[in-house]
Amino acid sequence: MSKHLLKTINLTIFIFLLTKNLISSDIPVGQLVDFTGPTSSVGRPFGQGHIDVIKWINKNGGINNKKIRLETVDYSYKAPRAVATYKRWKSRLKVITVIGWGTADTEALMETIARDKIPFFSGSYAGQLTDPTGKAPNSFKAAPYNFFYGPSYSDACRGLVTWALKDWKNKEKSEKPKFVHMGDNHPYPNAPKQACQEYAEELGFEVLSVINYTLAPGDFTAQCLTLKQIQANYAYLANSSNSTTALLKACNTVGAEVQFMTNVWGVDETVIKASGKAADGIVFAVRTNSVWGEENEGMELIKNISSMSGKRDQYRSVHYISAVCSMFYIAEAMKIAMAEGELNGENIRNAMYKNENWIPEGLKDVCLPSTWKNDDHRGLMEVPIYMVKVNGKTDKKGVDQLMKEKTIKLVKEDQITLPRRPEWRGY
Repeated sequence: MSKHLLKTINLTIFIFLLTKNLISSDIPVGQLVDFTGPTSSVGRPFGQGHIDVIKWINKNGGINNKKIRLETVDYSYKAPRAVATYKRWKSRLKVITVIGWGTADTEALMETIARDKIPFFSGSYAGQLTDPTGKAPNSFKAAPYNFFYGPSYSDACRGLVTWALKDWKNKEKSEKPKFVHMGDNHPYPNAPKQACQEYAEELGFEVLSVINYTLAPGDFTAQCLTLKQIQANYAYLANSSNSTTALLKACNTVGAEVQFMTNVWGVDETVIKASGKAADGIVFAVRTNSVWGEENEGMELIKNISSMSGKRDQYRSVHYISAVCSMFYIAEAMKIAMAEGELNGENIRNAMYKNENWIPEGLKDVCLPSTWKNDDHRGLMEVPIYMVKVNGKTDKKGVDQLMKEKTIKLVKEDQITLPRRPEWRGY
C-alpha cells in the first residue's frame, strides 16, 4: 500500500470519526408536520413555531452547549407515512424526542413510542393521550410517553359548554339550550365528541344528533339547513380551519342563527379573513394566556423568536404562539434531564414531572402554568375563551394589516377553570 493511499485512508477515517462525534454531540429530534395536507393551514404556523424556537435555542448556545439536530418531515396528514417515518428515525436518526402532529398518527404510534421510551409531544390534544396509566374508567389505553401543552379537546369543549351555559343564563332564556356536535367522522373531530356531549347533558343542555361535515372544504349548505331546522343554540365545530371557513359562509348564506364554538384548530386569523362577517361572534378555545398584540414580558421573547423566519413584528397566529410554548417545555425538560444524568427519552419524560405550575423562562403571561404528573398528563385545566370581532371588510388586506387596524379583533371572553375530575383522565 502506497504512503499516499494510506494517508488518504487515514484522513477519511479521521473525518468520519470527527463527523460522527459532532453528530453524536447533537440532540436528535424528529418533527412531523402537515405543510401540504388537509390540515396545512393550521399545521404550517404550528410547525414553524417549533422550528423557529429550535433555531433560536441553537443560536443562543443550544441545550447546555448541545445543538438540537432537527429533521422535519411533511407527512401530509397521512398516518401510515408518519408511522414509517418514525421507524426510520428510531433506527437511523436515533431520535430521543418526537414533535408530532395529528390525532390518527399520534394514536397509531402510542404503543410503539411507549415501548421505545420516546417522548412524543403532539399537536393532537385528544383526551385519550392524557392517561399514562390506562387505568382511568374511560381510558383508551396507557399513554406514558404522550404529552401536549394546552387543554385536551375534551376539556376545551367542556370549557366552551360551561361558557355557553353562562351565556344562555345571561340572555335570560327559560327553555333548555340545545347543543350539537359538528365534524367529520374521523379520529380528530371525534376525539371529544362523547365526553363533551355527556358534560353538556350534565349541565342541562339538550344534546342533538351529530351533524357530519368533511375535513376537506365543500358545499355545506345541507348541513347548515339541518342546523337551522333543528334550531340548535350552540354548535361545536370539531374540524380544522379550512372546513370551518366553508361552513361559516354556507350557514351565513342560509341564515342559520346559532352560536358557533370551535376547538383550538377550528378558527384562526386566516379563517376570519376568509370568512369575513360570517366569522363575527364565533368563540373558540385558546391554549395560551395571551394572543398577538397583547403586550407583556413573554411576547417580547416571541417577537425575537419570530425573527428566525420573518420579521420581528409580523403578525403570528395563535397556533405559532402555542407552538413556542410547547417547544420551550420540551427544551427545559431536556435541560433538567441533562442536569440529572443521561439525556435520553426516559429521563426527558421524568423531567416533565419535576415542576408544578410550570411556565418556561421568559414566557410569563403567555404560557399557562402547567403541571404534568406520572399518573396524569393533563398539563392544565384552564380554557381561555376568545370571541371573534369583525368590524369591516376583510377581503382586500392581509391578516397583519387587518389586525393592526382592528378590523379583526380577538377579544378574551372568559377563562374557564375546570375541575380535575379523575374520571375525565384519558377521556
